[in-house]
Order: sequence, then C-alpha cells, then structure tokens
Amino acid sequence: MKINQLGAGGPFVTELGLGTMTFGVETNETEAHKQLDSYFAAGGNFIDTADVYGAGESERVIGSWLRSNHPDNLIIATKARFAPPPGSSGASRRGIIKAVDGSLTRLGVDAIDLLYVHGWDPEAAVVDTLRTLTDLVSSGKVHSIGWSNTTGWQLQQILATAEHHGFVRPVVFQPQYNLLDRVIEWELLPLCLDTELAVCPWSPLGGGWLTGKYERDTPPTGATRLGEDPNRGVEAYALRNNDRVWGIIDAADRIATQDSVWIGEVALRWLLDRPGVASVLLGARTEKQLQQSLSAATYSMRSEDHAKLTAVSAPGLPRYPYGMLEKACGVDIWERLGTGST
Repeated sequence: MKINQLGAGGPFVTELGLGTMTFGVETNETEAHKQLDSYFAAGGNFIDTADVYGAGESERVIGSWLRSNHPDNLIIATKARFAPPPGSSGASRRGIIKAVDGSLTRLGVDAIDLLYVHGWDPEAAVVDTLRTLTDLVSSGKVHSIGWSNTTGWQLQQILATAEHHGFVRPVVFQPQYNLLDRVIEWELLPLCLDTELAVCPWSPLGGGWLTGKYERDTPPTGATRLGEDPNRGVEAYALRNNDRVWGIIDAADRIATQDSVWIGEVALRWLLDRPGVASVLLGARTEKQLQQSLSAATYSMRSEDHAKLTAVSAPGLPRYPYGMLEKACGVDIWERLGTGST
C-alpha cells in the first residue's frame, strides 16, 4: 500500500485509512477487531476515530484491540470538538484538554498521533484553540494536529493565526470529498494545495451511493445506512436521487465492468488520484465490506477513464464570483485540479 506524508512534518500514512465511526454502534467489538486485523494485515497503518463515535465506544474498542496488538508503525487519529456537555464540549481550552484526556484513557495510549479539531466552533477563539493545541504538542500528549469540516475562510483564518503567533500548524484537512460531492474544489482544495496541507477525505463512497447497492427511484430498505434512515445527512436518498448522480454512478459502473472490478474500487481510485489527497478513510460495517474497499490499493485506472469520471462528475461553477473570474482570466482557473468545470 502506498505511503504518503501528511503535509509538512506530519506522520507517514498509508493511502487507505480505516474509519471507525461504525465501531461500537453498527459494528460490534468482535467484528470491529476482525476489521482491524484485516486492515493491518493488508499493510494499513492509519486508524481514524473520534471521541463522539459511539459516545466513546469506538475509541474503547480500538483500545481493547491495541492491548492485544502492538504494531510499531500504527498512526491513530482522533478528534475533539463535539463531545456533549456539561463542561467539556467545544474547541475551548477546557473542552480540548478534557477531550484529549478522555481519548488517551479510552485508547490506552500515551500520546495521540494526530488530533483533529472536528469542526469550526464559533464560541471559541481560534487563537485560544491553537494555543491549547500547541501546549498539548509541547507536552507530548499530541504529536500532530489537523482540522475537519470548515469553510474556506475559516481554514484560512486557522492557518494565518497559527503562522502569526508561531503556533503548531495543521498538517491535514479532513473534508467530505467524493465523485458525487466535489464542492471543496471551489475554495478548500486550492487552499490546501497552496499551503501544503494534506487532504484526507471522509465518505469516499458517498455514504454507500458509489457501491452499486442503491437503485434509481427505489428508496433503499434493510440493513444499510439509508435503508435504516433514508433521510440520513448529506447522503439522504431524496437529495441524491437525481439524473446527475445516476449519470456519475452509471459512468463508474461502465468502467468497473470494463476492468472487471467492483464499482467502489473505481470511485476510490479516482479519489486517490486527485491532487492533494494523501489518504482516504474507508468505513465499513463488516470485515467483508472492508476487504472489498482494500482492493482499491492494487487497482490502476486508465488516465482516459479518470478524465471521463472527472468530466461527468464536474460540480460546475456558480456564476459569481467563480464564473466571472474564470471569464476575466481567459483560462480555467481550476485547471490544475482537472475539474472539467469550464
């Protein structure tokens, strides 16, 4: 499995990371340990969790696996920001420190390799959050930091504040990014490329949409995320049951059929080959599902097929300011991203 460094000075991680949001919720401890065994056996070294996944159960399950397995090269990322009150939520100094202490206990480790701030907190001053993160790195409780789920201006403020005060700087940004949702290409991805911030997308398979298990105009049922909750978040069935989404799925399916691979491999490989993407986070309920996704590590896509998917999934540009700027420049100002959005 290919190894990439997260940003400038961050850890070296495998291009396929293991997301563990299902652990302790949709995936019981025994099945979660099977996933961890399979992932590590396949050469993976990057586990992603959060203090709020299963109200701490995900971290606890990972910790119980770590007690029986001691891989030297394992990189564990967790997150702080959304733990419920009282007294320990948010990106305040108190909230971050209490979240880190709780994560260290549940994981059973001496230090967190990578700590994300899970999202923007309008109630916490960025300068105070970054000062706290810098103190945690200095104390040895945290090795590197990242951020997740922000707008472009918010991420720029984080980076500028870190530089101005000499605080520890994020090495990675974690957004939603997949063939169906490429809006980060308008602002966030160019910013990450310009500032050497690695990108580690979540939901690379679009919440199951890019696995081939859903059908046009037929709401899903059964033991799937949308089968249990068709209105679930950004991947809600009603939001994505449209001609654009099915056109993308059909194009990916044609390539999968041509190459005799699973459609999910096509979607994952397209994302892995995008500029700035260092690692994508695989999420699965079962070890069998995880094995399917891990096969993307050995799949190579033809450049012409990658271009076809890029064109059919182009998010388009709002007329202002992007369209006006593009016209004024006389060139595709997103050309290096290969957005196909002119």
